Amino acid sequence: MADKYPITDHSRVRRSAKRGAYDRATVHGIIDAARICHVGFLEGTRPFVIPTLHARMGEEILLHGAKASRLMQYAASGEPICITCTLVDGLVLARSALHHSANYRSAVVFGTGRPIEDPDEKMSVLELFTEKIVPGRWTELRATTEKELAATAVASVHIDSASAKVREGGPIDLEEDMTETVWAGVVPIREQLGPVEPDSLLDPATPVPEYLESFR
Repeated sequence: MADKYPITDHSRVRRSAKRGAYDRATVHGIIDAARICHVGFLEGTRPFVIPTLHARMGEEILLHGAKASRLMQYAASGEPICITCTLVDGLVLARSALHHSANYRSAVVFGTGRPIEDPDEKMSVLELFTEKIVPGRWTELRATTEKELAATAVASVHIDSASAKVREGGPIDLEEDMTETVWAGVVPIREQLGPVEPDSLLDPATPVPEYLESFR
């Protein structure tokens, strides 16, 4: 397998092309780090973009939801899909309004979906989803029932082409603005997990699992 995705008319980064990347390591890293993705598709002539949880397995992005979900029905149809993931790392404050920006990492993926219907494969995907949310969680949960599994749709979107775009560093001001006495720089944005909040119906004697403390 090549280290980079093919550059297509769809995936080519045009604006600020120097920030574009097509290598699998960068694209996969962004997909894996993102908590949610946004899935774009057409229903007739009307476009939809739906935020949803996702997981990645090799060259496939996995989606799940109710069988009646419009998104899941489309994802299983084999029609083209666009999936995006974005991480915002900081606000970039420049000396002029139009040079303000953000430091970010984004990935845009183009592919086609297929349904996953084999019960064992579906169960493996649900485990992957759960472990992405909190590693170690799956083994503590009660077993998924056949009824629950049958009511859940799972689809896999193969990554046919993809690109990443990354912006980092400080503001890029005009040379004539460098003498302005305006504060300029970066306000970092970092994800932080807060203290756990037990369910109000949870037995107070139930301890916080070690894997959850480690995850936090």
